[in-house]
Amino acid sequence: MTLSDSDLRAVVERVVRRTLGGQPPPQPSPVGASTDRGGSVVALGADHGGYPLKETLKAHLASLGYAVTDCGTNSTEAVDYPDFAYAVARLVSEGKAWRGIVIDGAGIGSAMAANKVPGVRAALCYDHATAVNSREHNDANVLTLGAGLIGANLAKQIVEVWLRTEFGGGRHAKRVSKIIEIEKRFLKE
Repeated sequence: MTLSDSDLRAVVERVVRRTLGGQPPPQPSPVGASTDRGGSVVALGADHGGYPLKETLKAHLASLGYAVTDCGTNSTEAVDYPDFAYAVARLVSEGKAWRGIVIDGAGIGSAMAANKVPGVRAALCYDHATAVNSREHNDANVLTLGAGLIGANLAKQIVEVWLRTEFGGGRHAKRVSKIIEIEKRFLKE
């Protein structure tokens, strides 16, 4: 069964409203709008392997004018990355955070965990190109990073470009809608 664009929009809006507890979905900024997101909330979380980089990025985000919600962890004591990926993803899904960032050793596990939360499109990025692509083509709303694979300076660059890159829309919007449609098939009404 193929849905028309208007039917698909209605379905997506219902899913987003249910995910956000009946609140209307956040509206994306128009293409070409200012990328200055000073004051926008970024949820930030990490496991023990990502903790030092989380602290570095927390200070960097604040210096760029973002409000940061720190979802933990708060030390290098061993913890389970899915707990922190879920905490960040949930805030993004519920509209309590504009974007989310999760850091673990490789970034892979956190992406998998975050992507289980309805309304989340988490992307593991490891360079400038993947950061731009994940936002411009896929409208990713959660970024995952591997602290064991990239250094602090590269992580800062990835975060900055990821946060300022707007979703391209156009042909990509149809594809993102298909991702949302797949997710919808597994949500219980």
